[in-house]
Amino acid sequence: MLTIDNYLDSHYIKRSNWLRAAVLGANDGIISISSLAIGVAAASNTREPIVLATVAGLVAGALSMAAGEYVSVSSQTDTEQADITREAQELKDMPEAELNILAEIYERRGLKKETARQVATELMAADALGAHVRDELGINEISQANPIQAALASGASFTTGGVLPLMVILFAPVRQMEYYLYAFTILFLSILGAIAARAGGSDVKKAIIRITIWGTLAMGLSALVGYLFGVKI
Repeated sequence: MLTIDNYLDSHYIKRSNWLRAAVLGANDGIISISSLAIGVAAASNTREPIVLATVAGLVAGALSMAAGEYVSVSSQTDTEQADITREAQELKDMPEAELNILAEIYERRGLKKETARQVATELMAADALGAHVRDELGINEISQANPIQAALASGASFTTGGVLPLMVILFAPVRQMEYYLYAFTILFLSILGAIAARAGGSDVKKAIIRITIWGTLAMGLSALVGYLFGVKI
């Protein structure tokens, strides 16, 4: 039986928070580690310094992504909570004014003035703070993210993405390592882009093209730095 909760859960936007963190982490892991490795490989004749730089970058990158995501989402959550607290106080201090604001919001969305007023009155009677948080502040359960969940998703996905080019480094020939890394990285990015697009309900071809262009640019600049400033070791 189709219920409203099941219907809403079927929409792609419900996945936006965890999908964004996971895709961003995996994409950053693949591109960052590959770019780092390509830069070192362009200046090295041996595998050891490439592996060392890659492992160090993988650990540092995963921790940085997790910490950055946690701080970012926590700051957003704190700001939202401050607004909710302020809104609760305003509802106590000036309920009539808040009712007028809510009615005006619904009127701007297309309801007739009388209907908007009635809807605002009924919603405030049921859950005044919830109505204002949702319709005045624009905060809802879809837009809200859990800091710990976002941090774990970002760190884990970065690690997963970063391990892929590490496997190439461990098994590909050192000679022309840059080219092996580039080829496999583009393959990894294309697969990631396709999976993310399918999960988010967007265009697969557009996602692959976008991720390939930016990945190529990042790796190309890293290789250039390695060739220009590297010393063969």
